Amino acid sequence: MLELVFATNNAHKLEEVQAIVGDKFILKSLSDIDCQDDIPETGVTFQENAQQKTDYLVNKYGLYCFGDDSGLEVDALNGEPGVYSARYSGSRDMEKNIDLLLEKLGDSPNNARFKTVISLYLNEQQHFFEGTIEGQIIKERRGEKGFGYDPIFIPNGYDKTFAEMSAEEKNAISHRAIAVGKLAEFLKGL
Repeated sequence: MLELVFATNNAHKLEEVQAIVGDKFILKSLSDIDCQDDIPETGVTFQENAQQKTDYLVNKYGLYCFGDDSGLEVDALNGEPGVYSARYSGSRDMEKNIDLLLEKLGDSPNNARFKTVISLYLNEQQHFFEGTIEGQIIKERRGEKGFGYDPIFIPNGYDKTFAEMSAEEKNAISHRAIAVGKLAEFLKGL
């Protein structure tokens, strides 16, 4: 069974990804390999940040691994918060991040998308997988599930926010699910 290190300590992300790839792969988190390092994310694109994570793990540990970078892009804000989604307000406090986004958005059109890029390092090669889901930003938070901007994002064709969906519902359509699905298909073909 193939072991891969996922460059995260975010339990929500690890659970989401493990549910998508199933039991054919053993996923390990950074804490599972005793990596307490603050891996740099200084890129200006999701792909650059994802690759920085895998490059870091390959150079330091020599392990097969993958890293992702995800974020919310709001059209009326010229793609903000983008790569700064997790620290948009200057902190990692998601309530403050959401408040700032809603304040900046005001009454502007609310078209947005979540995007994920995964960088996989395997067999001395780098591979990239992308997933995007289009939707709308709503003005009030709804739902208790999920994380990040989930309470204010309704995917197109749905009437619930990501935070109102079960993990199974969200995993069937999310940006991360799409990217991880592409990753899983690639791995199954090896």
